[in-house]
Parts: sequence; C-alpha cells; structure tokens
Amino acid sequence: MEFFANLPEFSTVISQIFVGLSRSMILFMVAVGLTVSIGVLRVINFANGTFYMLGAFTAWSVALWVGGTAGFWVALLIAPLVVGLLGLAVEAGLLRRLYNRPRLMQLLLTYAVVLLFNDVTKLIWGVDFKSMRAPLSGYITFFDGLLYMPSYNMLLLISGPLVAAGLWYFINHTMTGKIVRATATDREMVDALGLNSNKIFAIVFMLSCYLAGLGGALIAPTTNIVVGMGMTILINAVLVVVVGGLGNIWGAFLASLIFGVGESLGLLIAPRFAIVFPFAIATILLILKPTGIMKSVW
Repeated sequence: MEFFANLPEFSTVISQIFVGLSRSMILFMVAVGLTVSIGVLRVINFANGTFYMLGAFTAWSVALWVGGTAGFWVALLIAPLVVGLLGLAVEAGLLRRLYNRPRLMQLLLTYAVVLLFNDVTKLIWGVDFKSMRAPLSGYITFFDGLLYMPSYNMLLLISGPLVAAGLWYFINHTMTGKIVRATATDREMVDALGLNSNKIFAIVFMLSCYLAGLGGALIAPTTNIVVGMGMTILINAVLVVVVGGLGNIWGAFLASLIFGVGESLGLLIAPRFAIVFPFAIATILLILKPTGIMKSVW
C-alpha cells in the first residue's frame, strides 16, 4: 500500500507523457536522419550525434549574435543549414572515398569525425556549457487547468510530425526522392541510366546532417549545450533505427515516441533508473518483433 501511496497524481503522469512526447521529436529528427543514411548510403554515421551537437552550438551563437526573441528563430533557420553544408563537405571530402571499402573503415572514419569535431568545438566555444532562453514562455493548459504543458514543448511536439510528413512526401512523391529510393536499391543501374549517384548520396548525407542540426537547434533552449552531448542521443537513435525498422520513416517516428514516453515516465517513477528504460524497451520490442515494429523499406 505504501508503494501506491507514493505514486504521482494522474494529471502529473499525463503532463509528463506530453513532455516525453515533445522531447521524443528531437530523438526522431536524429534517428530519421540516421535511418535514411543507413538505408541509402549503407553507412552507420557515428557522427550524426556530433552534427546534432554542432546544431545546438551554432544556434546558441546565432541567437546570441542576433539577440532577443528573434535570435532563436533566425538561429532555427541558419543553424541546420550550416550543419547541412558541413555534412556535405564531410561527404564530398572524406566519406565518398570509402563507399566501396569495408564497413569497418567507414565506421572508423565517422568515429574520427566525432573526435575531430569535438576538439574543434572546444577550440571555438570552449569547454563550459552554454544555455539559451526559450522563445516561448508559460504553459498551455487543458481541461480547465487539469493538465498543463510548457509552451515551447508544444512547439517541439508539433515540429516532429511536420518533419516526418515532409520527409515522407519528399521520399515518395518527388522525382529526387524516387531517385534516392532507386539508388538505395540498385546504384549500378542508376549510374547506367546516366544519373549521378554521387550527387544523390551527397544530398542524402546533407539531409541527414540537416535534420540532426535541426534537432540540436530545437533542443538548445531546453538543455545545457556542452561538448559530447551528441553521444547519448546517438545511442538512443541507433536503438530507434533498429526497433523502428531500417529505412522506415514512420517506424522511426513510432519508436521515438515509445522511447521518449518511456524515458519520461521513468524519470517520474524511478529517476535513478531512468537511463535503463530505453534499453529495456528496446529489448522487449526486439524480442517480440526482431525485424522491427514496422517493415524495413530498403
């Protein structure tokens, strides 16, 4: 009976679920970029979490430079573009040379990029953590104040489905998206048809980095911005990719929701063991469905 007496109130649980849903959208943006990268390039990009970190640092710098509430919105436009262009440079200058090499060499390269950018970040921004103010303050209430949610978390909650829908439309209903799918299936045939598969690979990798940078820019007002912040989310993103189904955008979206809510409830119910919850969820889901909760599309 003592256990039940210590359980949080129902309204608190529901509010925590909403917070978990909103934060899971950031995990989705990193994970969906990773799943597209794996599905098309066949490269496990360990640097995806680092691009997420760079998105947060760049957003902080731009917001500080512009100043005021408008600084965040300008940063939200600029930071992902900067990170995407940086990813394009990495793909063209380094990764493109290793597409036909053993997977281990690709993994080592992306890990080397992590180490390199971590040191570069320390040189540019230092080792102290940064923080920035959220552009939206206050709470949104539901059911006459029974439930409440921070206004900025509502923005995060909305952004995830918009990104998922936009990416799904791009992959399935645009000519470039169809070429991306064809390249993932048979690169040699795409080259034989006179299309430039290297250009497609560059677009995909840049898009992957852009999404990671967007996630970093969005999360920046809600957390400490510090060197190495990308490693934790990268681990969870890999779990999302595996559990959701390789290359499946909606699978990554659903898995991100499960992970985000699970971790959020874990923080509420058992804070000391909250870090275990994502791994426990992944284990259970993979036992029930080893191929992923949704079908792999690559």
